[in-house]
Amino acid sequence: MLYQVIIVIHILLGVGIIGLVLMQQGKGADAGAAFGSGASGSVFGAQGAASFLSRTTAIFATLFFITSLGLATLSGYHGKKTDLMDQAPVENVKADDVPEAPMPEAPVIKEVEAPAAK
Repeated sequence: MLYQVIIVIHILLGVGIIGLVLMQQGKGADAGAAFGSGASGSVFGAQGAASFLSRTTAIFATLFFITSLGLATLSGYHGKKTDLMDQAPVENVKADDVPEAPMPEAPVIKEVEAPAAK
């Protein structure tokens, strides 16, 4: 049950990271805000939105890594460890049980004499 909950959280964090990265502006878009393009009247201020989005992305990424490690740890203990050497040997098969397949005929190889050296 815990494994499925962590997987759901992990997927939601991944989708959240994708959305936050797509919402962030590139470095070229900051030049317009520096010359007073009206971004200072926004909800977060001129630089507030960028720092808020980048901080939220960093938090989501940290939580994503934590859930990745948690899933890796839980999958290591998920189920019984098996070793090939501990498995029972395969029973011997008798020759009478195996259907006989027809043998293909071997190709005939003709010997060719090499030309004599002159």
